[in-house]
Amino acid sequence: MKKYSKLIIFAIVALIFIGTFVFLWQKSQPKEVVYNEFTPQLDSIQKTTIITGKIEPRNEVNVKPQISGIIAELYKEPGDYVKAGDVIAKVKVIPDMNQLSSAEMRVRLADINLKQAQTDFNREENLYNQKLVSADEYDKSKQALNQAKHEKMAAEDALEVIRDGVSKSNANASSTLIRSTISGVILDIPVKVGNSVILSNTFNDGTTIATVANMNDLIFRGNIDETEVGQLVNGMNMKITIGALQDLKFDAALEYISPKAVESNGANQFEIKAAVKLVEGGKIRSGYSANAEIVLARADKVLSIPESAIEFSGDSTFVYVIKGEGKEKSYERTQVETGLSDGVNVEIKKGLTAKDKVRGPEKITDDNE
Repeated sequence: MKKYSKLIIFAIVALIFIGTFVFLWQKSQPKEVVYNEFTPQLDSIQKTTIITGKIEPRNEVNVKPQISGIIAELYKEPGDYVKAGDVIAKVKVIPDMNQLSSAEMRVRLADINLKQAQTDFNREENLYNQKLVSADEYDKSKQALNQAKHEKMAAEDALEVIRDGVSKSNANASSTLIRSTISGVILDIPVKVGNSVILSNTFNDGTTIATVANMNDLIFRGNIDETEVGQLVNGMNMKITIGALQDLKFDAALEYISPKAVESNGANQFEIKAAVKLVEGGKIRSGYSANAEIVLARADKVLSIPESAIEFSGDSTFVYVIKGEGKEKSYERTQVETGLSDGVNVEIKKGLTAKDKVRGPEKITDDNE
């Protein structure tokens, strides 16, 4: 019994050894190389590039105060539509004490002069009624009285402007009321009630009360690499896709190419602008990130093959034309002239016909099969 058991164990070990040997031998045998095969096709090839950028209003205006002071009231919010002249905010004036003191002094002097002019006129009028003074003397006193009245009114207006920022005589044109200078949508109001604001002068740009833009006139702004900018011309059509609005695409027309490059991440790039043609129902917001697809070159109805079938050697390009079939199959290295490429397919100008077949890259097979 033990003898038979030993024989069985020996047979099993021998089978495992032989099976392993056969398996390793089969794996070591060279496999037949199988290639993909392609037939040239008539196709349209276009070279495109994607430009990243953002959507902006063409005209974006910062509304600033004409006087310094404190924001007393805000009448609008971001997103509101305003017309040119609409009031956005009201400023409470903080008067300069020196100017205020001078204005108050001017009012007091004007009041004194007016009282004196009134006294002189009353005296002259009494004498004129008694025919003791000439009409000329009477007219001069009347004119002096009128001048004194106007001087007091002017002094009081000046005091009100310095103290309150507005006078009764020019209330409609008050500089304390901050008005929009254009019609459009309010994009931002960076101030709050109680904030101090200053007018623009030689030393600073002034405080921005609101930013207003016409959202019906938008542009796409982006940068393109120097290797591609030479293929652009004004008027070229672009397809704009906005990241936040994947279902909507917009046409745009290229209208500006910067004459000067800017360096970005070590590469020279040129700024471009394109006028966006809005689609009805597409609500665009300022600052949306966007991609612009632009066709740099196009070739219609040309012979093409996958670029993976091309062999590059220096300045020359070659393909392997298939000759024969089955065991008689061979590959003839043939020089071709290529044209436009879209990164997948390439135009063949010379060296192939639509009847030829070319060898592509080697087929990848699963070693476990």
